[in-house]
Amino acid sequence: MNAEQVSERRSLRFWLYGVLVLAGAGLMLASWFSPWWGAQISDLPGRDHMVLRPWGVELVSEVRTYANRALYSMPGFFEPFMWTYLGVCMLALAVSIFVTKTVSLGRFRISLAQLLIGFVGLSYLIAVVTAFIIAQIRSGAGGVQFIGTSLVFNPITGSNTRFIGALKPGYWMAAATGPVLIVLALLRNVIIGRSRKRAA
Repeated sequence: MNAEQVSERRSLRFWLYGVLVLAGAGLMLASWFSPWWGAQISDLPGRDHMVLRPWGVELVSEVRTYANRALYSMPGFFEPFMWTYLGVCMLALAVSIFVTKTVSLGRFRISLAQLLIGFVGLSYLIAVVTAFIIAQIRSGAGGVQFIGTSLVFNPITGSNTRFIGALKPGYWMAAATGPVLIVLALLRNVIIGRSRKRAA
């Protein structure tokens, strides 16, 4: 295989890898805009009276009126911070498709694209795990199970009602996105192939 053919093949692999990165970004966006967790209160009509999203918790008006705000509210900076984080991640993934530079980490040299993709994947995985832990702690403090059925007092009816919490598909998509991006970062050189120097 001559140098021109090698270059063409490497170019095709390069863009194939770009498509895979875009697919990873799409999976992240799909998980971001999908509910991660939902809770149903049996005395209220409908479903998902509480919904957990990456930027906070959404409640129907009946629940918001009587719920302890300290159990579900986040600091004022949290929502804009999370949207900024999403923007940075999307920018990092977009840049990683085109960047070809390498950086030195001690005795190792690694592609800047791998660092960007790996950062997004690892940080999102940490965010998913952290969200689960915080939600577990807060729901426990509120006297309900984060996942499963609990009996809670309903101040509207004056009796106990069932509180049913469950993870949503969005959470599992988010949990898969981090590892997918990390694997993409690790396999970059395998998919693209290492550049070859032309003979003088």
